[in-house]
Amino acid sequence: MSKKIAIIMGSDSDLPVVQKAIDKLKAFGVETEAHVFSAHRTPAAAAAFAASAKENGFGVLIAAAGKAAHLAGALAAQTTLPVIGIPIKSSTLDGLDALLSTVQMPSGMPVATVAIDGAENAAILAMQMLALSDDALAEKLDTMRREMTEAVLKKDAALQSQLS
Repeated sequence: MSKKIAIIMGSDSDLPVVQKAIDKLKAFGVETEAHVFSAHRTPAAAAAFAASAKENGFGVLIAAAGKAAHLAGALAAQTTLPVIGIPIKSSTLDGLDALLSTVQMPSGMPVATVAIDGAENAAILAMQMLALSDDALAEKLDTMRREMTEAVLKKDAALQSQLS
């Protein structure tokens, strides 16, 4: 049975960004759950979810948060599952605060971090982690890469044709 991916948002206002990850995971047929837990307002609930995630069939956790953005680290402190942080752009500091909060983890508590608002890459990275032990998912990712390559080469051919 394939592992699930959990996406945890610090606020429901993060959903417009996180929806890209949800859509990408669904397109690949990866079972996904999304929840709202705050590292500051619901720390016990966030900790309990992360602590039981492995036994509940999850293989990777994705955490999206803005501003102080402690969610990914708070989850990582409760599990040995890989945690991927998505720093969310907020009205202050254009998300740089969230990026720094997510990426600056202490030794022993790693959090992989994607770009500010980089939900689609978080989903792809999570799937690549699961694909280490899921050949069918690995093949879907290989197909995606081939299609990306073909699309760029078609654009190059069109450009060359236009410039000739």
